[in-house]
Parts: sequence; structure tokens; C-alpha cells
Amino acid sequence: MKQQIIVSGIGGQGVLFLTRVIAQAAVDQGLPVLTAETHGMAQRGGTVLSTIKVGSYHSPLIRTGQADVGLLLWEDNLAVHRSLLKPEGHLLINADEEGEGARIDASGLAREMGNPVLSNLILLGLAVRRQALFCDAVQCEKAVRTLAPERFLDQNLAAFRRGLED
Repeated sequence: MKQQIIVSGIGGQGVLFLTRVIAQAAVDQGLPVLTAETHGMAQRGGTVLSTIKVGSYHSPLIRTGQADVGLLLWEDNLAVHRSLLKPEGHLLINADEEGEGARIDASGLAREMGNPVLSNLILLGLAVRRQALFCDAVQCEKAVRTLAPERFLDQNLAAFRRGLED
């Protein structure tokens, strides 16, 4: 199994937590995994890109046209990070309007759930539902249980499950 994944958003959207959940799902399956954060983590609201490589790789960076999956938490980053995705790659976007890729209004759904930060796990649920990732729902839930603070666990799992729904 080899897969290259980009997670794009802005600071404060949970890009790093989403990256950790996907990486943990790989670790739990005994798969080698490399991650990197490559843009603006320090500033809330700044563009953030993290990369995940599952399988035997020597570097965590993803070259133009090599990503198998793109998870975009901020639709405006499509113009910046689209070039990293393979032409046949899976593109999943947090957006409330029609357009390129599989879209879900994760931010709107997260607000309905009472916590806007949950959009990351809703988007993850969509990716799993679309079978875009190397992992399934059970493996992702296990990773969320491992990583989420106890006080946020129930709402994190509810958000992930919301993304799994049709």
C-alpha cells in the first residue's frame, strides 16, 4: 500500500489534527508513514499544508502531480494546492457550492453541531465514505479515540460519523 495525501487549510481549522488521525490510522495498521507541515503553522488564519505519505518513501514532501488524495478544508486553497494532485487523484473539498471534486459543507455542518473546528473530521468522513483513503471507518475511529482529548471525544466521533452519512 502506497498513498500520498495532502491536507490543506488555514490555521485554526484542525489541519494538524486531521493529519495526525490519518497518520495514526497508518501506524495502527503497521504501515510506514511520513508527515510534514510545509506552510504557516504559527499564524492562525494563515495557509497551512501538511503532507502524509503512507508506504515506503524516503521524503515526506509531495511533488507536483503526485498526490493521490487532496483534502481541502479551505476552498480558496484549491488554486494554490491543486497542482500537487494527480489528474486521477481524489479531491475532497469543504465547500458549500458546486464545483470540482467531491464537496461537502463541512463548515456549515460543524456549526450546526456547535463547534466549527469539527469540519476537519467531517471532511475525513467524506473521504472514507468515498473510499479515497487507505483506511476505513473503523480504523479512523480507532485513531480518533487514540488522539482526541477525552472531553472532545464524543463530538469528534460524531463529526466523523456525520461525514460518513450520505
